[in-house]
Amino acid sequence: MKRIILFYYALVLLLVILSGSLITYFLGHTTGNFNIRINNFVEAIYFTIVTISTVGYGDIFPISALARIFVIILIVVGLGLFAFVLTSLSSDIMNKRLESFAGRLSSTERRRLHNHIVLIGYGPTNATLDHTLKSKNERVILVSSDKVVVDQLNAEGQKAFFVDVTSENEMGTLNLDKAKKIIIDMRNDSLTVYVSLLVKNISKRDNIVIVAEKPAVEKQLRSIGMDNIINPGEIAAQYITKHLS
Repeated sequence: MKRIILFYYALVLLLVILSGSLITYFLGHTTGNFNIRINNFVEAIYFTIVTISTVGYGDIFPISALARIFVIILIVVGLGLFAFVLTSLSSDIMNKRLESFAGRLSSTERRRLHNHIVLIGYGPTNATLDHTLKSKNERVILVSSDKVVVDQLNAEGQKAFFVDVTSENEMGTLNLDKAKKIIIDMRNDSLTVYVSLLVKNISKRDNIVIVAEKPAVEKQLRSIGMDNIINPGEIAAQYITKHLS
């Protein structure tokens, strides 16, 4: 949206400079409007840009009422355009800083989310995956609805984002339909089931892995069509049992 606004701003500014230069050349070519005669279009462009930017070197200035009215209009339009783009840019920068401070995803970061791995929740599995996947240069995004956890991770130098995992709108900003893999590790049974169903509806792809440590939770998840379920405790028990001998 900002790019479109800036594009139209640049277009309007170009039209103002062009039309201002044409009028300046026409008035300046006629004796009695400016202190000197404007003999070429380059001088007209120079005067227009200097006037719009309010630099005002004073080497060329209006002396007739008509020329002065034109210059006043040119200055007002120019100041309005500069003020508009300055406000737009500073607002965008400020929003990005506030989003970063709050641990929120910026609009730029959201646009770049493609073929990425989304870690939802900061359980033991996702905590390990975050380090491992990043060390392999995978594009990983770790999100949690626990602000304390997010703030702590960011303070420690780990990149984490605060997202309300129960909100369809906020989860939709993660581009889950374009994700390479989604791993849910919530440490909360009811939240695990709810978020899994929400993510499934948004993603509409078979790219979701869920960490569930209780058979009852696993059963619930399978009942809603979730098949990629991992029980870390069960895997550990199988490994230990296998190597007892």
